[in-house]
Amino acid sequence: MCAASSRPPIEGPATAVLRAPVPLDIGLDLAVQDGAVVITGEGGALIGQGRASEGAELPEAPAPISLDEARAAGARHIGLSQRVHPICFTCGTERGAGDGLRVLAGPVEDREAGVVADAWTPHEAFADADGLTRLEVVWAALDCPGYFAWVEKEGRHGALLGTMTAEVLRRPAAGEPCVVLAWPIAREGRKETAGVALYSASGELMARAHQVWIVMGPRPPIAQPATETASA
Repeated sequence: MCAASSRPPIEGPATAVLRAPVPLDIGLDLAVQDGAVVITGEGGALIGQGRASEGAELPEAPAPISLDEARAAGARHIGLSQRVHPICFTCGTERGAGDGLRVLAGPVEDREAGVVADAWTPHEAFADADGLTRLEVVWAALDCPGYFAWVEKEGRHGALLGTMTAEVLRRPAAGEPCVVLAWPIAREGRKETAGVALYSASGELMARAHQVWIVMGPRPPIAQPATETASA
């Protein structure tokens, strides 16, 4: 849980950056510092921050696809046949309705490699008092599809989201069918960029995001315990 006081919302486009892995089972602090919303851990260690953005890096959203095309793409989600992140809030296949979002982006037929999509209907459990999906949940729905765009593009797993700039134009109502579409943009060394867009069933652009993913390097070898040398 994050201990947070009331804070002003960030209007318009915003950029969130993770500076360190999020620790588990410890209290985190959420505060406003120098115009940014900052998450810190033990000893004031910086975990992440978010601030207003001009949105210059936000990608131009491609033409939307239909709900039926999105549902067909979601049925091809790699996590349905392989164990990827089964308990993830956004893409976890073991999360139920109202517990997770189940945005299971899969390859879109007749599109270039890496274009993925899924149909998503926000659950009422994630709505505010006005019946609209909470802003942080819309951001979460945009998260994982960018990862799977590169999984389908390159056929490999293992990347962490470092930076995400997003703009929410309209929050969907609970129970409103939507389409989430993601695509790879470019790769430079270990840095991969992706675009993600959220559409209404009629093709209205509701949100869009630019993401920077960092490909994880090989894990260091596991140290073997020393063995005693038998004396002659």
